[in-house]
Amino acid sequence: MTNHEGPGITRRRLLAGAAGGLALALTGGRLRSPAEAADPGLGTPPTDQPLRTHVARPLDAETPPQVFTQYLTPNDRFFVRSHFGPPAPDLVAPSVWRLSVAGSVERPLRLTLNDLSTFDEITVTAVVQCSGNGRAFHRPKAPGVQWEKGAAGNASWTGVRLRDVLQRAGLTARARHLQLQGADRPVAASVPLFTRSIPIEKALHPDTILATRMNGAPLPLLHGAPLRLITPGWMADSCVKWLTNLTVQEEEAGGYYMQTAYRYPSRPVKPGEVIAPQDLKPVEAMVVKSLIAAPQQGAILASGAVMVQGVAWTGEGRIEKVEVSTDEGRTWEQARLVGDEAPYAWRQWRFLWRTGGSGRRTILCRATDDRGQVQPMASPWNPGGFLWNGWDHVQVQVREA
Repeated sequence: MTNHEGPGITRRRLLAGAAGGLALALTGGRLRSPAEAADPGLGTPPTDQPLRTHVARPLDAETPPQVFTQYLTPNDRFFVRSHFGPPAPDLVAPSVWRLSVAGSVERPLRLTLNDLSTFDEITVTAVVQCSGNGRAFHRPKAPGVQWEKGAAGNASWTGVRLRDVLQRAGLTARARHLQLQGADRPVAASVPLFTRSIPIEKALHPDTILATRMNGAPLPLLHGAPLRLITPGWMADSCVKWLTNLTVQEEEAGGYYMQTAYRYPSRPVKPGEVIAPQDLKPVEAMVVKSLIAAPQQGAILASGAVMVQGVAWTGEGRIEKVEVSTDEGRTWEQARLVGDEAPYAWRQWRFLWRTGGSGRRTILCRATDDRGQVQPMASPWNPGGFLWNGWDHVQVQVREA
């Protein structure tokens, strides 16, 4: 765990340190990191290519990989995922929205947005990634939305520490888990609510926040307005949107979305194998992963020097290195890590490839983190298609200049 003065920036520190560059600058219509501001070559303007829609209702759409040449993913290019779609705007309007804190607490709370504004505000830059990102690459295919690379994004999240809210409520000795419930509802009453829980240790982590802003702007409705939980380093199934209810309790949340969905095997399994409930555990922390943002799949390149760039991230650790192969994985060369380095955020990387000839070529990348986790050639299969982190690859055509 980080200390109180970790990656979260309090409102007092933000004001005191603005002249020193702690705050992100809003430039050209989008937020840029301090490193991008110092070196414009680290970022590129947002692409005009729309999100790729997998499901129209409710909207499930992923980000085009070329957007990942930017450190911060723009709000209108950030992937969209929910089970039921956003609630009606009038149900989450500031005048009617409330956050309930109940269960194993000494002082149950019912908070307005104005009440939340009395807590210290912090900003944490973190990757949010759907647990099924990369599901389309599992073989055999797993059921569910066939996400490829773009169900992920890196954003600056601003809000208040969940820990501070829970401490005001006062936890009892029975506090082991925190159940999370949002304002979204299924169309049919027979469909279970999207109810999740996180261990109380994660809830009390100083970097777990109740976010009201995203990349310096008010949190958009599609991304959870007015309040979204952000659990840095963990997959997005715990980052509940449209948050309205926190219930402190002794046991994990019950229900389909906690006890059946979003669980994966704690041991290797084969397709079709019956897995005992005790061999399944909740999806929580991210695994080490890297992606190629440029060049794009199918690009036609002139022979010579080509800049390959992308991003890499891991769960609650840090990226140590990214390697690139242009000979089908026989040899690997280390890429250069560039831009900002912050806990929970991704690292940008670059690799200058001297193509040496022409023809169809495949670019591969893999990352290693500070815990010794190395991105594998392929992820172990699991029935939910979760946590894919196999080597990323892009095929291009190289032509003589």
